[in-house]
Amino acid sequence: MVDEIRLHGMGGQGVVACGELIAIAASYEDKFCRAFPMYGSARRGAPVLAFAQIGDESEATRSMIYYPEYLLVLDPLMPETMDITQGLKHQGIIVFNTTATPDEANAIFKKKLRKIGVIDATDIAVDVIKRPIPNTVMLGAFAKTTGLLKIESIFKAIDKRFPEKLAEPNKKAAQLGYDKAEVKEYLED
Repeated sequence: MVDEIRLHGMGGQGVVACGELIAIAASYEDKFCRAFPMYGSARRGAPVLAFAQIGDESEATRSMIYYPEYLLVLDPLMPETMDITQGLKHQGIIVFNTTATPDEANAIFKKKLRKIGVIDATDIAVDVIKRPIPNTVMLGAFAKTTGLLKIESIFKAIDKRFPEKLAEPNKKAAQLGYDKAEVKEYLED
């Protein structure tokens, strides 16, 4: 089995790095993981897609993920301008950077979800790392919402990917994402 994750955001929000950090964190838990981006012109503000797979290496692919079980949405406005839930599996899970409540966010997506996690990741990022790059905050919220990764593995991934000067505030941001994410589970009808 492979858990498939699709990440949506805009250039400059750390979408590609977020996917890479998922893969690194999974490797610290002795899980196979693959992460890869897809984007057009690499420029700040353009839509960016990234993908990650965690699970059995024999079932992993290098193709786009069309039917993910998990969505990470780093851009708060993106769901209002495009259908990013296309292909999301029935009873999927979304982690969303927003100021909305879980029920308000669920209404935006208009999908039958198993669980949603919401966090104002941009505000936390600006406060902690002094830049509007929500990716590490979203990793903490992802760990809390999905349970696929431990927060300690995310810290190790951040340590591996960033120099110490940047790692410390990003680990703090991830911890706040974990602590402050509001998660709501919906019972299946």
